[in-house]
Amino acid sequence: MSENQEPKRAARERLAQQRELDRARERRRRTLIVATAVVGVLALAAVVGLIAANAGKDDPDTEAGPAVTPSGATGKDGLALQVGADDAPSTLTIWEDFRCPVCAQFENAFRDTITDLARSGQIKVEYHLATIIDGNLGGSGSLRAANAAACAQDVGRFAPYHDVLYRNQPAETDDAFGRNSKLIELARGVDGLDTPAFRGCVEDGTHDSWVRKSNKAFSEGGFQGTPTALLNGESVFPKKGDEQISVANLKKWVADANKGKKPGTVGASPSGS
Repeated sequence: MSENQEPKRAARERLAQQRELDRARERRRRTLIVATAVVGVLALAAVVGLIAANAGKDDPDTEAGPAVTPSGATGKDGLALQVGADDAPSTLTIWEDFRCPVCAQFENAFRDTITDLARSGQIKVEYHLATIIDGNLGGSGSLRAANAAACAQDVGRFAPYHDVLYRNQPAETDDAFGRNSKLIELARGVDGLDTPAFRGCVEDGTHDSWVRKSNKAFSEGGFQGTPTALLNGESVFPKKGDEQISVANLKKWVADANKGKKPGTVGASPSGS
């Protein structure tokens, strides 16, 4: 009797193990992000966030050429593109991938709020660029768009070009940003950006190694996916503690962090105006 049951028991155990492995893979592959939308509270629909499972494919240590840091880049190893006042009392750190659809939804939902907070000197925003979707889906749109954004940073046009890229983001599986001609075409929507110097920077991939260096920092940073948003080092997306992110909550979190502190000198906004 026991001999007949043993193969069945082993089969059930193998099936249970396989199911657990499948569930673990699914958890690694997908991040479900939900926020509630009501009056005065912008939110994101339930969406899939891609994790950085393949983010290390473009390892800067294996790429030729030194990393050319964009003009005015800040932070550790010069990997942050800052928008807002240097002396703002709080820092909002955002890791993004220009091909990431959740990043576009985050930007569309919170762009105006982040702009207002930066304009009023409440926060400075430090943007970090990643290329995880190139690694996950193939193509080069994440890298090419990030390089173009760094080229825009060189001439003080990162913020508005950043917004143009997200407003014109192609479908996740469409590697349109992999074409330099598309990135240059979109630059025409930013005053003063479409210049021979910018076009040459885009075509030459001037900041490619810097982008790879940034992506390596992302993959080694223990982040689950893009977008990652940190207020003074504490995660606020998709929630902070037990509170879901929303426009009202983001403003409240910043106000709480800045209590008793003076606002910074007014600087450029994330929209570049």
